[in-house]
Amino acid sequence: FVSVGPEPLDLRQLVDFVREGSAGAIATFSGTTRDTFTVDGTTKKVLRLDYESYTPMAILHLHRLMTTSRTQHPSLSKIAIAHRTGTVPVGEESVIIAASSPHRRDALEAVGWMIDELKRTVPIWKKEVYEDGSVWKGN
Repeated sequence: FVSVGPEPLDLRQLVDFVREGSAGAIATFSGTTRDTFTVDGTTKKVLRLDYESYTPMAILHLHRLMTTSRTQHPSLSKIAIAHRTGTVPVGEESVIIAASSPHRRDALEAVGWMIDELKRTVPIWKKEVYEDGSVWKGN
């Protein structure tokens, strides 16, 4: 399961997708918009994040992440990744990753690796919007 789009994300939907009888563990990562960021040593109040993506390429990269993660952790049962685009208000999720496996270690390691690689390689960009301006950053 891979999704990139403007709809609000639903953690339960991804967990339900990866749930299966042979899985003794479901690991998740949920990245949410926080209310402050520190920029050049100054704490700024965040109004929202705005995400843009090259969606076809982002989806391709996310599928590749899943394939690589399965190679690194063959016991993984199912994986789901969803990333929101457009405006993401404070407190809402911008990205959710879920993975299931018979044992916790593979699921936990896979989710940690996938979020790191997603932020490093997937063509999704965010603009942090503050009370006094905004700045574009890598995901």
